[in-house]
Amino acid sequence: MELIKDTVSSLLKKLQEKGGPGKPHPEDVLKNILTKRELGHIKVKYFKAGVLYLSIDSSGWLFNFNLKKQQLQEKLQAKLPEIKEVRLRLGPVNNL
Repeated sequence: MELIKDTVSSLLKKLQEKGGPGKPHPEDVLKNILTKRELGHIKVKYFKAGVLYLSIDSSGWLFNFNLKKQQLQEKLQAKLPEIKEVRLRLGPVNNL
């Protein structure tokens, strides 16, 4: 039996997707850009008005991602041109 949390999060993810099934979601693009180790420390918080907000779980990883922010933004923009800016913030990352 599926947990309510999983059902609600999958529903919210589907509601956030815009442009139909052919358009990739920022989380899917991140999976192709980052290593498995990096993916354990980052999560898409939300996407609003051309700004992609990413949540990072620790200050050490935040520093690491800030060093790569320009490259990360360029790679994301290549796949999703509607992304104008990437903002990194400390916050919870629950990758289960």
